[in-house]
Amino acid sequence: MIGPLELLLFVVLSAVAVAASVHAWRTQQAYGYFRFFAFEFLAVLIVWNANRWFREPLSIHQTVSWTIIVASTALAVHGVHLLRSIGRAQRRIMEGTQTVVEIGAYRYIRHPLYASLMFFGWGVFFKGLDLPSFVLALGATGFWIATARYEERFNVAHFGAAYTEYMKRTKMFVPFML
Repeated sequence: MIGPLELLLFVVLSAVAVAASVHAWRTQQAYGYFRFFAFEFLAVLIVWNANRWFREPLSIHQTVSWTIIVASTALAVHGVHLLRSIGRAQRRIMEGTQTVVEIGAYRYIRHPLYASLMFFGWGVFFKGLDLPSFVLALGATGFWIATARYEERFNVAHFGAAYTEYMKRTKMFVPFML
């Protein structure tokens, strides 16, 4: 059963989803819709598992969960830093990146921020290890992949041959694999 705190958490997370997507909506970029739904799946996943975050703190599934969540957070911080410092992204709008970033995590993967959000979702999945959590994590992953694919079309149009060549040298989410 979802109580008032879980409902409030969902509303706050949904507001973050809207804030993260509104610029793409205003500029009529399709990936903004996919990103919104990915954030919503992630929000429901977090709310679904809210009462499990600190239960059995030393269990294997919690250790795996926290390891994935911490790693995904570090990847997100690293990715945002590089986009702002090297890519000269605008403070609030990551879409404002002016240069293709090809150092740090971006040397190996094109979408460290989306990868970090995917990993975060799977880290939350390990909190509950149940079918609804699996479906929600899988749904969020599907929407992050769709977001990245649509965003790549935008990046090719925006950066041209530089981004096309970059795509040939890197993977989307996991170095040397995917």
